[in-house]
Amino acid sequence: MEHYGLTISSFADKIGVQRSSISHLLSGRNKPSLDFVMKLTNTYPEIDLYWLLHGKGEFPSTAPKDTSPTLEFYEDLSTPKNENKKAPEKKILEPLDKKVLRVMIFYTDGTFESFSEKN
Repeated sequence: MEHYGLTISSFADKIGVQRSSISHLLSGRNKPSLDFVMKLTNTYPEIDLYWLLHGKGEFPSTAPKDTSPTLEFYEDLSTPKNENKKAPEKKILEPLDKKVLRVMIFYTDGTFESFSEKN
C-alpha cells in the first residue's frame, strides 16, 4: 500500500475486498485467503506471488509477467465451443417375453429358500 501511496480504504476498494479484511490481515488476526491473494495479484500483476506468500524475493517483481496464457486458459474454460457433437444414440430394447420363474437365496450355513410365483 505504501509503495502505491494508497490508504487501507482505497487499497481495499481497488482490489475489491472488505476494508475490515485488510485491517485483520495487518493486525495478524487473519491470514490471507486464496480469494484475497488472487484479487491482489490480478489487480497488481507486478507483485511477485512468492514474495507475497513467503516474504522472499523482490518487490515489485523484476521479471515482467505475461498474463495472456492465463487469460486464454480462463477464456477456454468459460466459453464453450460449439462443436458438432452428436448425442450418443440410445438403443431401445424390445421387451422380452421372459418372466422370472423362481428366485433362490443360498445362506452360508448351507440352507436355501426358493420363491416362485403362485398361479
